[in-house]
Amino acid sequence: MSNAQARRVALRAQALDRPRRDAPVTMRRLTATVDRLNLLQIDSVNVLARAHLMPLYSRLGPYDTGLLDRASGRSPRRLVETWAHEASYVPVGTYPLLAWRRRAAQQEAWGVIAATAHAHPVELDLVRSLVTQLGPVTAGRIHAELESAGRAGSRPREDWGWNWSVAKRCLEYMFFTGEVLSARRTESFERCYDLAERVLPPAVRNAPPVPDDVAVRRLLELGARAHGVGTARCFRDYFRLRGPAAARALTELVDDGTLVPVDVQGWSEPTYRHRDAVVPRRADGAALLSPFDPLVWERRRLQSLFDVFYRIEIYTPAHRRRLGYYVLPFLEGDRISAMVDLKADRGGRVLRVAASHRTGGTGADTPGRLADELWTLAGWSGLDDVVVEPPGDLSDALRATIRGTTPD
Repeated sequence: MSNAQARRVALRAQALDRPRRDAPVTMRRLTATVDRLNLLQIDSVNVLARAHLMPLYSRLGPYDTGLLDRASGRSPRRLVETWAHEASYVPVGTYPLLAWRRRAAQQEAWGVIAATAHAHPVELDLVRSLVTQLGPVTAGRIHAELESAGRAGSRPREDWGWNWSVAKRCLEYMFFTGEVLSARRTESFERCYDLAERVLPPAVRNAPPVPDDVAVRRLLELGARAHGVGTARCFRDYFRLRGPAAARALTELVDDGTLVPVDVQGWSEPTYRHRDAVVPRRADGAALLSPFDPLVWERRRLQSLFDVFYRIEIYTPAHRRRLGYYVLPFLEGDRISAMVDLKADRGGRVLRVAASHRTGGTGADTPGRLADELWTLAGWSGLDDVVVEPPGDLSDALRATIRGTTPD
């Protein structure tokens, strides 16, 4: 398989090989897209748009984000939050496949969460009782209840990571183990926790348990299907699978013909194609891809496929950044043709292009196609203008094109 064929396979698997349809985005279309991707990663970064919103925009175009709120926050839920790639929305049918991770919280969760049951047993029981009584309920409300009962100190200024309150740690432990779920999100994107049995649809709640080996094999197959073609590392990364169980699952999927070994030009690692993967004759879509898009998660695979360097640099000191703070690759056909550092200036109602860079795939049409995408993104984001700032070797051409275009 040539590298160009592998690119087109990957784009078809991710629903990015064709121009977006000019049709209303219905709940059916939205959930079908999530089913195809298998998950939407959640992240608190809101420089441009919430992480889980952008992959759907990239594939569907401007859509009503309230559809996603309804799919995840109202009964019967089509999507639920759990730990998958990272914290993610997954289709309800995928949720039972991750039960082994919830049962193995001591090994799978990070330190502060894994230690919660041992470090805070009394508070954990109190939180459990409060969620039963008050749910759906935010961590802030639970903290206030613990504080009034003398079981918690003042709330940290930044209720995040190692600085989490005891209430938040208990809730996140229960969330990781599946005892509670997010029933919905508040306007400020806080989880409203409730008992899992009050969130999950009955068909999922009452489904028989999936054996661990079957679940891991199915998750690896879903990761392979979402890639179309890739390495074992790529497939495992989709749902963060590791260890002997993932290795056995790979062998079994090869043995039964689900994964077909294939040589891809220029790739050095053993590579596999999902048996249902399609090699389209061409790819002619266009989309801006967020740092949390499934196509760009595995940076080494992205470099092998598109011959581009890409990293998320929000935690990199400014003087060491190569591309910018919150950079989105621009997919043009079967090329990554630009990198743009974007920020939604909501006060000024402006989409700011803080930097714009060429790649080896930049073509003569790139400034025009990218300008069209930026205007569309601005409109979806409720912004009135696009401003291209100087940094980057594409900025002059993009600025000139933006000045000569107007939004539809």
